[in-house]
Parts: sequence; structure tokens; C-alpha cells
Amino acid sequence: MIRSQSSLKAHNGRLWMMLALPAAAAATALVVGCSSSGTSPGGSSSGGSGQAAGAGSLKTAMIGGATVLTNGKGFTLYSFGPDTPTTSNCNGACAQNWPPVKGPVTAPGVKGTFGTIKRSDGSTQATFDGHPLYRFAADTSPGQAKGNGLNAFGGVWHEDTTSGSAAPAPASSPASPGGGY
Repeated sequence: MIRSQSSLKAHNGRLWMMLALPAAAAATALVVGCSSSGTSPGGSSSGGSGQAAGAGSLKTAMIGGATVLTNGKGFTLYSFGPDTPTTSNCNGACAQNWPPVKGPVTAPGVKGTFGTIKRSDGSTQATFDGHPLYRFAADTSPGQAKGNGLNAFGGVWHEDTTSGSAAPAPASSPASPGGGY
């Protein structure tokens, strides 16, 4: 069978693309998987005032009957049950789905202790009353709290209330499929 030169070029281009895309995806997965693992203790805390200049500003919003912390754009902030006051236990794929809130932060008028911890990747994460703070990637607009009560990545997630305690989980708390490590 004789093929035209343009047909061969098109075939070779498709073959190259079929080989290059999986290789790029594998390289990306390798970089992401190696970029953050393990945990690192150590943290600092300070009151709601006296934060460093340029610190992020949080807000509050009434969501589901509770006053919760939000980021500056109004997205609900969460805490992760397995975390400790000095250690985040959400790294790798977990941190892609639940991005850590970079610190330090403040929230005008909120009573409680804002602080920071050092993450395993060396970045600084904000905390509130000893709970490292996260945003949920599936919350696609301000005021949503799709992550409240989810059991994913080895623990339960709760929206952070301004009282410093976890908000109650919704009546029907769906399990997250494939949310393991």
C-alpha cells in the first residue's frame, strides 16, 4: 500500500502525540507525588492583632446556620480531624483537593488565636485556635460548604466556626469515593 507524504506526516504526528501525552502526565504525577510527603512539627502562634504586614485577611460568613471563617473571597475554610496544632497531616493528593491556607492571616473582629505552622514542604500554613486551615477545591463559589462532614484522606473535615470549634456535620454526610491515601 502506498501512502502519500502528507498522510504519513499526519500519521506520525498523531503517533507522536499519543506517546507524548502519557509521558507528560507521568512526569507531572512524579513531580507532584515527590513534592510533599511527611510532616514537620513546629509552629508559632500569636493573637489576632500584631500580625506581620502583608498578612492575608480572612472574613466570616453565615453558612448553614453557623458563623464560619472564609478566605478573602468568601470561600469556606476547613480543619482536618487528624491534624495537630503543630502538624498538617494533609499532603500530596490531599493538599491538592484541600489547598492549605498560606499564613500568616488575620480576621478583623474575630476572637481567637491565629498562628502558623511549617508544612513538610517548607511552606507556612495558617492556623486558627490550633487548627491548620484549608480550602476545599470542590467549593466552586463563595458560601458553599460541600466539604463539611466529609470523611476523606483518612479523617473528617469540618468548616471552622469563629468559636474555634468544628461546625456540626450536615444531616446526610456523604462519604468521598476514593478519598484514601
